[in-house]
Amino acid sequence: MSDKKMNSSRRHHLKSVMLQIAAAWIQQEKKDIAAAKLTYMAESCPKPNMSGDQAALMETCKKMAALIDRVDEERYDLQSKVGKADKEIEDLKIKVVDLAGVKKPALKRVRMSADAMLKALLGSKHTVNMDLRANLKQVKKEVKEEPLEAAGDWRKNIEDKADRKKMFETS
Repeated sequence: MSDKKMNSSRRHHLKSVMLQIAAAWIQQEKKDIAAAKLTYMAESCPKPNMSGDQAALMETCKKMAALIDRVDEERYDLQSKVGKADKEIEDLKIKVVDLAGVKKPALKRVRMSADAMLKALLGSKHTVNMDLRANLKQVKKEVKEEPLEAAGDWRKNIEDKADRKKMFETS
């Protein structure tokens, strides 16, 4: 049957049959629920005894009113307990989020030019084109050329250093 396609009239017919069966099941379920409700009420709440005079009926009504008041108080107490518990749960959820903290993503190294950094800091409106290397002073390394005679006379260098040492010691 997977090889053949179902024609539209057959599909429509099957759909309508399925809907009829589902509607019947829903009706039966409603009847079952109503019957269960009636049996529960018969077990839990027996029919009131209407025999007697007016004073007995008034006494029964007063007892029922007292029972209703007590049930309402219990319901109110339970509602307030549930409200407090819900509020406490929300507070604890907030504390958990605060304690866990927000995880920061790992930062990546990015190579940026000085112009790109300035654009990022100052925004796209302020475009500053600076050539930072132009402001740097160029330092040339001086090569000292000592005569060969001075390099060989080591006694003279030692005496010069000794004179400098004496100069610092005397002052």
